[in-house]
Amino acid sequence: MAASKPVEPHSGTGLPRWQLALLIGAPIVLGVGAVYLWNRSRGKGRLGKGTGERITPEGSASPEEGQDGSSRANRQTENLSPLDRAQGAKNKGNKYFKAAKYENAIQCYTEAIALCPTEQKSDLSTFYQNRAAAYEQQMNWTEVVQDCTEAVKFNPRYIKALFRRAKALEKLDNKKECLEDVTAVCILEAFQNQHSMLLADKVLKQLGKEKAKDKYKNREPMMPSPQFIKSYFGSFTDDIISQSLQKGEKKDEDKDKEGEASEVTASSGYLKAKHYMDEENYDKIISECTKEVESEGRYTAEALLLRATFYLLIGNANAAQPDLDRVINMQEANVKLRANALIKRGSMYMQQQQPLLSTQDFNTAAEIDTRNPDVYHHRGQLKILLDQVDEAVGDFDECILLRPDSALAQAQKCFALYRQAYTGNNPSQVQIAMDGFEDVIRRFPKCAEGYALYAQALTDQQQFGKADEMYDKCIELEPDNATTYVHKGLLQLQWKQDLDLGLDLISKAIEIDNKCDFAYETMGTIEVQRGNLDKAIEMFNKAINLAKSEMEMAHLYSLCDAAYAQTEVARKYGLKPPTL
Repeated sequence: MAASKPVEPHSGTGLPRWQLALLIGAPIVLGVGAVYLWNRSRGKGRLGKGTGERITPEGSASPEEGQDGSSRANRQTENLSPLDRAQGAKNKGNKYFKAAKYENAIQCYTEAIALCPTEQKSDLSTFYQNRAAAYEQQMNWTEVVQDCTEAVKFNPRYIKALFRRAKALEKLDNKKECLEDVTAVCILEAFQNQHSMLLADKVLKQLGKEKAKDKYKNREPMMPSPQFIKSYFGSFTDDIISQSLQKGEKKDEDKDKEGEASEVTASSGYLKAKHYMDEENYDKIISECTKEVESEGRYTAEALLLRATFYLLIGNANAAQPDLDRVINMQEANVKLRANALIKRGSMYMQQQQPLLSTQDFNTAAEIDTRNPDVYHHRGQLKILLDQVDEAVGDFDECILLRPDSALAQAQKCFALYRQAYTGNNPSQVQIAMDGFEDVIRRFPKCAEGYALYAQALTDQQQFGKADEMYDKCIELEPDNATTYVHKGLLQLQWKQDLDLGLDLISKAIEIDNKCDFAYETMGTIEVQRGNLDKAIEMFNKAINLAKSEMEMAHLYSLCDAAYAQTEVARKYGLKPPTL
């Protein structure tokens, strides 16, 4: 699907980027380390089931005494040690807590703290944590943080106090320290408790969005690699602006070659931009299109669409949208230009997480240009993202009917059917889809995408050797496609646990295309797994600078913040998740 971040040829296919984790749809928590651990055995941890909310204080309330028992207890209290008296005050506080008399409970816990000998660190940490629980019920978040801090000072690995402080810090909008506390909790619980996992996921997403919003609007636009641009335009078959110069235009080019100045070419910024496209001189295209638009030349509609497309490619959706809007509203313009603009605006909306607007644009494109295979091809990809697989398959079928030689649509239809069968745990349908991939690569042996999608399905089925062969075919057909090397590198990790070979292949991807954000992101994720957090942060920051959409940048910031939080937790508490 054409998007404000155009989908890379072998990514964005619905499978998880981190194949080693073997988990689809898990929250992003603490980088891949957490996802990996989340998928391990889920036996009882030290806290029991691991899914209960931590609300009540620790310790049991003393049974109520009768009148005789009360006077006897008073006589006995005089002979108790300071610690026993403190425990008694705590137990009394617990009774008040259970009765929702929080102010009384706070007074009792305060008494327990005052009575408790300073060398009894474990007991003091419990008393402070219990008082924090009572403050939490009163929504006194500052006091909660203060008491949990005291509890953690006496017991640095006190899960209840760390988690309670994390929740209070979130209420106080201190996301950074909240993330550090909940990171520590997740590690201590071996990622077994959903409440802490979900809080970490929530805070990471919030931090990512906040940072991306500020960074993205001030970023320097960056042209992607030529390979990426060619792959993007290659996903369209009925796009006027990506086609070679038309016959009438070529006559002007021929005249130039003969030394005859072409009046049309000389005066048309759009035609110059098309020449620059043929030469892969992409940096000059936007400025030449602007000349055409400002002069209100013959190719104004084409220039607006081409300029908008390159704005999308460099990640400047705000500049692209007005151009796309103008083309869509040009009733006199070629219908294929308007349909193409609708596809690209619809894809941009999807990238911005506005699926309703996206669907409307694709449907409008189908209405005004019913026989345009690109509309159905890209709408099919949208439907996969929306988990509407039956409708996606219908769109791919329509694209194939209009363009039987569309290898991309054939391959993506197979992938949609495979995902439906795989997630539905239907082995017979999985085999039918796999047979379909075999048919696609037999009929379209030059389609790298067919091999790539088949390789990902084979990896799912743990047919690693054959998947490796498919990636080799991709590299043979497209040796400059960095994304294939990344996927092949991940395969080596999952298949052979060959970390060195996997990293070598991903490094090769960066060597081929130093603007491949997917390679940097994957390298960073692996470094998290290896425990090389500083290196991971470096890789994530490189990927952030290459992000082509605010949403993608937010995701990368989440990964980076998760890695940074782990470095802080390691420094403060000596806690690290297991590594490769």
